[in-house]
Amino acid sequence: MAAIVATNLKRGQCITYKGETGQVLGLEHRTPGKGNALIMATIRSFQTGKTKDIRFASSDKVEIVTSDKVKLEYSYSDQGGYHFMDESYDTITLQPETLSGNEDLLIDGIQVEILYVDGKLVGVEFPAHIEMEITESAPGVKGDTATAATKEAVLETGLRVQVPLFINPGDRVKISSEDKKYVGRV
Repeated sequence: MAAIVATNLKRGQCITYKGETGQVLGLEHRTPGKGNALIMATIRSFQTGKTKDIRFASSDKVEIVTSDKVKLEYSYSDQGGYHFMDESYDTITLQPETLSGNEDLLIDGIQVEILYVDGKLVGVEFPAHIEMEITESAPGVKGDTATAATKEAVLETGLRVQVPLFINPGDRVKISSEDKKYVGRV
């Protein structure tokens, strides 16, 4: 493990701080009017799965943990778990708890990144936006594009999202994998 100064942290790095290992999700450099600069980092803990904000002084040292990312393609699911295929066509099976409640984002052929720290699987990263088809929603009405009103729609995976009134069944939409909200029509 290598130690770096907190000002050199980058989004996506895996770190150890005060005995806890996690991944840096976001960084903000702050310089208050009085005192030294500080770094606000949003960290997702591998032990608890929760995110928290940690404040580092600009001179604090942080341990970087060696991590590996492997790209996998989703194939199918059954009672044994969720099955993914790597570049060499080997199948890897993940359990629901590994996906952290994101099973409703899995569509055929989606590419995900599996994060390993010290040879142990610690997380699954989805693409920022996922395209899905609307399977159920109330019909759209001409002229509904002028208002910001929304309605509930069901996507091909069963995920329920709020969409604008002009969206119809059969339309393809982009969904944010971070908060599972409608981003736009494709």
